[in-house]
Amino acid sequence: MIATRVFHYRQPAAVILGLKELRKQGITPRGILFLAIDPRGETYIVVPEDMDEVTRIRVGDKLSLVSPLEGRYFHFDAIHRLPGSTVLWNGDRRLGDTGSAPEVAVAICAWLKGSSARNVFLGCTPHVPGSWWTVDHRSPVSELHALGFLDCVVASQGILARRIDDHRLFLLEFTALAADGPGAGWTPVFTSELGNILLVERRVLHFRIVLTCERGLIEIDISHLPEQATETTRVPMESGFGVVGRIDNGAYAVTTGTIESWGLTNMGPAMLVGSSIPSLLELPRMLRETKVDPAAPLIPSSASSTSGT
Repeated sequence: MIATRVFHYRQPAAVILGLKELRKQGITPRGILFLAIDPRGETYIVVPEDMDEVTRIRVGDKLSLVSPLEGRYFHFDAIHRLPGSTVLWNGDRRLGDTGSAPEVAVAICAWLKGSSARNVFLGCTPHVPGSWWTVDHRSPVSELHALGFLDCVVASQGILARRIDDHRLFLLEFTALAADGPGAGWTPVFTSELGNILLVERRVLHFRIVLTCERGLIEIDISHLPEQATETTRVPMESGFGVVGRIDNGAYAVTTGTIESWGLTNMGPAMLVGSSIPSLLELPRMLRETKVDPAAPLIPSSASSTSGT
């Protein structure tokens, strides 16, 4: 259980000043648990109440937390600082309606640069997914989901993404992005034999990434991109389980949702399954041992909250 504190900023400029102050208090990218914007365009950053917790938090731990923000808040899933200082972010598709999301994403990226970090991953919340890219806060924003691409993940070769109602994984190389932007240059690098790809794990770990498909889970090796990605493990399942992340040499962060042809919907906070799973093949057994009902929400770690302004 991680007690949390919420910082509220009414303007994007205040977010920049607030992040500088949070850094002085000991917050690093791994210490930002949730980041959300409300319908008025105001920003909320959730951090641990105890700053000593920051060094112990892992990406998988974040994914298993329940957001303390209740009501109409539009959450970010991840923000990436790309080569050339361009910005990519994933999150609730309604972020595009707030107007302030690009400025907040760019502010976060500038703060990441000061921490020598390339990205920040946030907690798991249910929403319709969206993905965006921009050069800076003054430039036009490209809605990648309008092009059909979702769950964008940054690899060393470029951006990986699934496509709506498609069984292929696509790559946009950084050279193509720099030359033509994200509107062209996407090439398929892997084809799922378990149906459409519904969810892509949020980060690459040891050149591996897990794809949640209509009929199961597939782990792929991307070390040979841009030529192709190769399947390493296949776990046929039709349960509504999805892998959103994992801990280095440790547990998988597993969520549940409703299987639709275009994605895994109604996802909730993840549950960390297994303290050390050497292979994705072990995941079904660990799920059976935890007696998780895929039709019911997973029981994640709890996060109590206190408020700060």
